[in-house]
Amino acid sequence: MPLIVTLFGDVVLLDGIISLPLLLREIVRAVSAVVLGYQQVNPLNLTVIMSVIGTVLFTVNSALMIVFGVLLILRKDRHRAAPWTYVLMPLTFIEIMFSLCLHGIGWDLLVAVVRFLLLAALSVTVDPGLREERRLQRTLRRMDERDAFLEDEKDGMLGRDRTGKGYMELNFFNMFWLFAVGCVFGCAVETVYHAVVFGGYQNRASFLYGQFSAIYGFGVILVSVCLNRMYRSSVVTIFLSSAVLGGAFEWVSSWFMEVTVGMKSWDYTGKWLSIGGRTCGQFMFFWGVLGVVWMRLILPALLNCINRIPWKIRYTLTSVCFILLLADALFTLMAIDCWYMRLAGIHSDSPVVQWINLHFPNEVMEQRLPTMHIDPSVAGRP
Repeated sequence: MPLIVTLFGDVVLLDGIISLPLLLREIVRAVSAVVLGYQQVNPLNLTVIMSVIGTVLFTVNSALMIVFGVLLILRKDRHRAAPWTYVLMPLTFIEIMFSLCLHGIGWDLLVAVVRFLLLAALSVTVDPGLREERRLQRTLRRMDERDAFLEDEKDGMLGRDRTGKGYMELNFFNMFWLFAVGCVFGCAVETVYHAVVFGGYQNRASFLYGQFSAIYGFGVILVSVCLNRMYRSSVVTIFLSSAVLGGAFEWVSSWFMEVTVGMKSWDYTGKWLSIGGRTCGQFMFFWGVLGVVWMRLILPALLNCINRIPWKIRYTLTSVCFILLLADALFTLMAIDCWYMRLAGIHSDSPVVQWINLHFPNEVMEQRLPTMHIDPSVAGRP
């Protein structure tokens, strides 16, 4: 494994060293063309905004990859690489989103997906907490009195932050299961809310397969990470923090979906404290309540359940579920992108796009994702 990690570090370092100068050169050329008047751009144009954000994101990711590669190559500093994986993974996921939205399905998307999978696998390898977990697992196999050993180690229960600075360790296993449960929990809450308020059943999932609502999964991650060190705070503090975080996240998510594929999944125009129809006071209040319930009731119980996953199947189960959920998410994004291209009149000869168009036409997409509506005229992508 150390050899594999070192080789991956070499590849990552080389990729960053090659990509960063090329990106910087393109940025200088683009800025020079605008400054010298060779090219006219409207800074308020959504396509320009998306391109600038994407370029900055790719540049930052390339620079961080250089540092990450150096840490992997230097064995004595390899333990410091673990936090970098948890920074690079969300950045790479956002890069995947931008690549899909700006350029559609292509090799850039595949490269980013492979890098994301490798970062996820590497985070398990270099994370000191997870290495300690594997050490304990090997020790348990050599002990006759397993229960006694677990009793001695109960103060260091897996998942809990042993330093005492936060409630839980922010590692790959905890983050994945929080996201997965948050997706299911949020979808269930949305379904019940719609049935009570509007009557009747409506599919509130945002994935093509399974009852998963991605915005709640990411919302749970955001609240858990940001409030991890505030779990001892008062209910009022947690409520207000969750309300602000949830409202801001909802606004950003609505804006991102609209400018990338012209999608609108909710509109709060006319509601109390509505902010551009993207979020409002009523649902910020709901985010606050959910934040309190999550931090005080659900999170402790969920972390306890995660720790009850048998150690012999912990890695295998998580890996399989992670790959399936990631595949579901990527396929859903590709299907939505093809849906947008059909409505926008964009033709593609890609076999993948043609297969998706054949099996997931507009009628199927509208049936499976009834809360999503696409209007290409308001999208900002090229």
